[in-house]
Amino acid sequence: MKRLLLLSLVALFGASLVRAETTRADLVDRVETCEAILEGFQSGPHAIPAQVLRKAQAIIIVNQFKGAFLFGIKDGYGVILVKKSDGRWSLPVLVGAGEASLGLQVGANSIETIYVITDPKVPRMLFEHRFNVGVDAKAVAGPKAAEAEKLNKEILETPVLVYTKSVGLYAGATVKAGHLSRNDKANFQLHNTRYTMPELLYGDWVQPVAEVQPLIGLVTKLTR
Repeated sequence: MKRLLLLSLVALFGASLVRAETTRADLVDRVETCEAILEGFQSGPHAIPAQVLRKAQAIIIVNQFKGAFLFGIKDGYGVILVKKSDGRWSLPVLVGAGEASLGLQVGANSIETIYVITDPKVPRMLFEHRFNVGVDAKAVAGPKAAEAEKLNKEILETPVLVYTKSVGLYAGATVKAGHLSRNDKANFQLHNTRYTMPELLYGDWVQPVAEVQPLIGLVTKLTR
């Protein structure tokens, strides 16, 4: 009986990892979801202050899922945009976002996170390896618009300011928020190109497809 239960759990866990092939429409949905997440942050109590957004050299918007039955797995996706030397914002480039843990956990939730990057060197960390937020670059919880008294030079100069709707962190709290990874395959499909992440973020060889233009426009508007 115990063996049957164990085999059933393993089968259930294994089946959850089997993914249907991702279509371009799925990738467009990811970009649109990230746009909605950013709009949602700016229209509610989690709003990012204008002073913080004006400091942004890059913005990463992440949608993560945490589902667990015996095994806790955090998985998800996001987009990154970087500010170019002339002040324009790049194409939204898709990234993977996730974290795995073992333990007795039951339940599921979603985590919406925005990383405001103030150090222009940080996005380049994604080029060569998986980027661990709060490990490869210092990250702290960013102050919300209603917490103007918590804005100070030290916080504004932190390489990564983290805004999330999942937990109640206080401004300045050190954060380790999982990892981000490049996803060239998804970007080939989304942008109809064979250019990879560095060229898409910092080059001008690829024109934005219609589906990503609203997100570029939103980020441009918010960071003026």
